Amino acid sequence: MNTETEREELADKPGEECGVFGIYDFEGHDVASTIYYGLFALQHRGQESCGIAVSDTSGPKGKVSSIKEMGLLNENFTPENLNKLKGDIGVGHVRYSTAGSSTRENAQPLVLNYVKGTLGLAHNGNLINAAQLRHELEYTGAIFQTTIDSEVIAYHIARERLNSRTAEEAVRRAMGKIKGAYSLIVMSPRKLIGARDPYGFRPLCIGKRDQAYILASETCALDTIGAEFVRDVEPGEIVTISPENGIESDRSMCLPAEQHGRCVFEYIYFARPDSHIDGVSVYDSRIMAGKFLAMDSPVEADLVVGVPESGNCAALGYSMQSGIPYGQAFVKNAYVGRTFIKPGQKSRESSVQVKLNAIREAVRGKRIIMIDDSIVRGTTSDRIVRMLREAGAKEVHMRVSSPPFLWPCYFGTDVPAREQLIAYNRSVDDICGIIGADSLAYLRLERLEEIAGHLGICTGCFTGNYPLDPPTEDIRGEYEK
Repeated sequence: MNTETEREELADKPGEECGVFGIYDFEGHDVASTIYYGLFALQHRGQESCGIAVSDTSGPKGKVSSIKEMGLLNENFTPENLNKLKGDIGVGHVRYSTAGSSTRENAQPLVLNYVKGTLGLAHNGNLINAAQLRHELEYTGAIFQTTIDSEVIAYHIARERLNSRTAEEAVRRAMGKIKGAYSLIVMSPRKLIGARDPYGFRPLCIGKRDQAYILASETCALDTIGAEFVRDVEPGEIVTISPENGIESDRSMCLPAEQHGRCVFEYIYFARPDSHIDGVSVYDSRIMAGKFLAMDSPVEADLVVGVPESGNCAALGYSMQSGIPYGQAFVKNAYVGRTFIKPGQKSRESSVQVKLNAIREAVRGKRIIMIDDSIVRGTTSDRIVRMLREAGAKEVHMRVSSPPFLWPCYFGTDVPAREQLIAYNRSVDDICGIIGADSLAYLRLERLEEIAGHLGICTGCFTGNYPLDPPTEDIRGEYEK
C-alpha cells in the first residue's frame, strides 16, 4: 500500500510493518544481490519504498554505496544497478510508513556521514518520544533531511558514538534515550549491529550462510537465501557481528519476560505464515486461532473460506476443528500491486472487486463461514459479504481471528483514532448489521496469549493497556485522516 487513497481502500487491514535485512560476509563477497533476495521475501511488510546500502570493509573507510527508490523491489532493482553496489557488508529496507510521509527522502536505509565515519541504519517500528527528541536535536543545530523518526535514532547513535569506545556502546546509549518500538540494523565501517527494543514489539533474528552472518525481520528471509536460522535477537538485546568476534551479545537493556510486549499482529497478520517469531510458528498460530473460533463461536454451515491471503490459515483451522469442509471462495488478482491511485469514491468502490472476485460455483446455494484476520473500519468487510451474496451464497457468517480494535496503536501499526474504528461504541450485533452478515464473532481476548506461545504480547489496540505509557499527544501523524 502506498498512497492515502490506497490506505482508505484497504482500511479493513492494519498497515504492514517495515522489513529490515542486514548481512556481513566475512569472506569478502559482494552482498547486494543477497540483500535484494532477502528483502524480496520481506516485501509483504512494506511496498512504499525500498533501499539497499553496502560498504566494502577492505576499502576506504566510510564509503557507502546506496540505492533508494519509491515502490517495489522488482520495479527499482536490476542486475545492472545491483552490480554497481560493491561491498561485503550491507543493510536493506522495505517501508510502509506509519509516521512520516511517503516520499523518496523518507526511504531507508539512512546513511549518515559524521566525524567517526559512516552509519547505515534500517529501522522497523515507531518511537513515542520522537517529536520531543527531534525538537531537542533541532535546538542544538541538527538539520533533518527526512520526517521519519528513524533519523532521530541515527542522529542519537552518531552523537553517542563521539563519546563511546565502540559503535555498539553508542547504540546502547541511544537506546537509553529512545522509547517505543524498534528493531534496528546498523552498519558501521567494520561491524553489523542489531538491536531490539526492550519490549520486543518487532521481530529480529540472526542467520548464517557459510561465513556470512545475517540479521532479518523474519525467518522466511533466511530460508529464501539458503541461510540457517541461528536464533532470535532477544527483546532489549544488542548483537554485534564482526570477523574478529563473531556474534557478541549485550543484554544490559533487557527486561524481565513478563514485561515483554510483542505485537500480536505479527502472528495474526503481518508475518508470512512460513516464518517463526521468537520460536513460535506463525502458521501454527493462525491455525490455532481458527480452531479457537470454531470452539468458541460455532455455527452450522456448508463451507469454510478465508479472505486471501491472511485469512486462509485461520479458515483451515476452523475447518479442522469443526469438520466443515474448507474451500476456496475467492480468486485474488496476483498482479495487483501498487494500484488504485485514482482518487474519488467511484474508484474506491471498485477496488475490492479488482483485487478479489468470488467463485460462484463454489458458494452458490451454500451457507458460508468467512474468516478474516481483522476488521478496522469495516469499509471493505461489507463489500466482501455482499460479493458472496451476489455470487449466490445462502448465508454468510463472518469470523474474525483477532479481537475487536478499540484503541489506537502508537508503536508502528497504523490502527487509527478510536472514532474511526467500527468497534468503538458499537456492539458485535451492531457491526454485524453494518457489514450485512448473518452472524459475526471475534477471537476471544484470552486466546491471544495461547496463539503467541504464551510469550509476552501487547494487547493495547484491543484493551487500551499498553506495555509502556503512550504519548500524551497523538504522534501517529498523516495516516490518521
